[in-house]
Amino acid sequence: MAYPAQIYQTTPSPGNPARTEAWALLESARDLSHTKSGPVDRFLAALRRNWRLWTIFQASLLDPACTLPADIRGNLIGLANFIDKRSAQLLAKPEPGLVDALININVQIGEGLLAGARAAAQQAPKPSQRAGAIAETA
Repeated sequence: MAYPAQIYQTTPSPGNPARTEAWALLESARDLSHTKSGPVDRFLAALRRNWRLWTIFQASLLDPACTLPADIRGNLIGLANFIDKRSAQLLAKPEPGLVDALININVQIGEGLLAGARAAAQQAPKPSQRAGAIAETA
């Protein structure tokens, strides 16, 4: 079995789940986009990988320990259900035009995760700010 670092040119650094999820979604969207016009076996492999990715997300969302707010969680579960249905439909009858919805969902969610990670990084105190705060309390 090949590991992601062996398959892809760039992989996310460990320790940032949101960036890793965004990367996986965007890579899957890219793979679906590049394979949707054929050959069909490559497209079906990309479709199965995308479905597997969303199955992992779905399992995490259904876990009682999931900390996402209920409304966001519900929306993502709804998307996962749509992806289940569309993937099964495409496996039965590959139609390139029907895959665009899956690609768009992956891109939108992936970009949203990256935007959230960027916003969190901007909000985090800089190392020099933290040191100053510690020095002031000492």
